[in-house]
Amino acid sequence: MASLSRWTMSYFAAALAFLIAAEALAVAGVGFPASGLAEPATLVIVHLVAIGWLSLAMAGALLQFVPVLVNRPLAFPQLALPALVALATGLLLLCAGFAALAGWIEVTLDLLPLAAAALLAGFALLGLMLTATLLSARPVALFARFVLTGLACLAATALSGGTFALVLSGRGDWLGGAALLPGGLPFHAVLGFGGWLGLIAFGVSYRLFVMFMMAPEPPARRVRPVLIGAGLGLGLAAAGLLAPFAGVEPGAGWLAAALAALAGAGACYGRDILALYRTRRRKALEINMLASIPAFAALAAGLALLPVAILVDAGEKPIAALGFLLAFGWLGGLTLAQLVKIVSFVTWLETYAPRLGRAPAPRVGDLVAMPRTGWWFLAYYGGGALAAAALALDAAQGFRWALLPGLAGTVGIAAELVRVRRLSEIKAAERPAAHDYPLLLLVRADERSSAHADHRSTLAPRA
Repeated sequence: MASLSRWTMSYFAAALAFLIAAEALAVAGVGFPASGLAEPATLVIVHLVAIGWLSLAMAGALLQFVPVLVNRPLAFPQLALPALVALATGLLLLCAGFAALAGWIEVTLDLLPLAAAALLAGFALLGLMLTATLLSARPVALFARFVLTGLACLAATALSGGTFALVLSGRGDWLGGAALLPGGLPFHAVLGFGGWLGLIAFGVSYRLFVMFMMAPEPPARRVRPVLIGAGLGLGLAAAGLLAPFAGVEPGAGWLAAALAALAGAGACYGRDILALYRTRRRKALEINMLASIPAFAALAAGLALLPVAILVDAGEKPIAALGFLLAFGWLGGLTLAQLVKIVSFVTWLETYAPRLGRAPAPRVGDLVAMPRTGWWFLAYYGGGALAAAALALDAAQGFRWALLPGLAGTVGIAAELVRVRRLSEIKAAERPAAHDYPLLLLVRADERSSAHADHRSTLAPRA
């Protein structure tokens, strides 16, 4: 029996708030393409997305599903709230430090080391909970190795980011961190987006898609090349990050090689995901699986073209467009799509699983408003595709206008998630008593919200 994670919804709420803030700032003209890729204004947007949106959403999902998928309770669950507070505080301090570098506000640059300390503390607490949970199950499953490798990339990303923060504040000379800038920034980004976020998204989706689509689990011999190829690419990125300390300046070819290895892993992953769609036993796709299809298209385009763009030195605009396609289309789109399922699934478990056999219970899909949610995803992906095209064409004003539908789609999806938590789509006869309604930002993590770890055999048919 595995209890639901109490703070999962709080992580998701904070993540969505940071995403909406990032999109609103981009629509207002903050960051690239109005500013350079490495300028403070752009770094505000990048870190709101990478840490505030994607990392917090990933953390909330892992806190819920890692214990279920390894059939072990979450280790040190009392650390979930301190980790969330530390990460949110660190991100806000980091953005304030970047704002000071941009000349928007007059505050001390010592905010940057403070931000780095808070973020390192938050990620360390998160890593402790997840690593201890994964290692408590023996032998370590292939899925767990994806997550553990991603957590190692998170550690490298956080430590290098902390070093950057010290250097930018003027207090990092003793580390020799100046050698990492600016050449280390692309490798820092690859480890963060490709390792911590991308590789874990690969591993988690293998397990969740099997459950959500009732598809046969792919054999380890097909999945293992994905982990090996990604590990090679991420190893090259880590080596490129550290190369300046050995007096070596990694060039575009090094970065392109790392991305090419990741692209090879992505191709194997895409083959397996396509096989899951084709062999599923649940023929009618739910909204989370339908809305994931454009994300996979963005992944294919981005990973195929980005190494080539870097190798031929295509310039900032095409590279930024492909990076945006991967962050907004692939990682962002997949995360939003699966949030709809996760939030409705957890809400159903929390509210209706204890009532099975004693009172009417809807299906998990009944909690979601369709087709309205689908229209919000259409706005999100449509705006993202137009915005990526505008970046590639160097149309700064067009980028801002194109992103407006994406922002509207995000707000609409967030509103639908609130409606799921409020059981707005459920008939009055099937709603619980008022005092048993799910809380908006907290999960009732007590004996009423327990569910079997193997949801595939017990709950998946109702999903």
